[in-house]
Amino acid sequence: MATTFPALPGFYSLLFLHFEPISTFTAAVTIWFYPGTSWYFHELIPSPTVQAPETVLDARSQQALWHVANCYFLLGLISSFGFRAIRKTLRDRPLDQEELVAATLKALAIADHSHIAVTLLSLPPSIAFDPSSWNTMVHGNVTFTTFLFISRMAWFFKLGREDLGRTQKRA
Repeated sequence: MATTFPALPGFYSLLFLHFEPISTFTAAVTIWFYPGTSWYFHELIPSPTVQAPETVLDARSQQALWHVANCYFLLGLISSFGFRAIRKTLRDRPLDQEELVAATLKALAIADHSHIAVTLLSLPPSIAFDPSSWNTMVHGNVTFTTFLFISRMAWFFKLGREDLGRTQKRA
């Protein structure tokens, strides 16, 4: 039996309950296993020269990227388990669903901004201001994250979803 989730209907459910967690799990697996930490490290900033992904990273770089992978993994777990728990536990309380989803999406939207900013600030200006020079890593960190931010803002503006009466007084 399908469970309704008034706070995350249709497109929002597909994006935030399924696609975003899968994308963050994929990023974690990419760093941890294949193509691996060295490949990920060399893809962070596009370079006209091809870096050998077999390059061994120093222990600090390796550990930092494993922590990044763990953060991606954590984001996926929070979205996946958290939203599902909200849907299941508050099945008959759509206003409460909306309040908890809003808190989560607000935190993620703030993180979207910092993620985009850190990515762009760490790129050489010749790359940051030339999207045609971006590789898939930069597009994932900037373009896809911008899409997620815009989608979160659309949710807050109630585009494509029912107004659950959040502005009405609660009994």
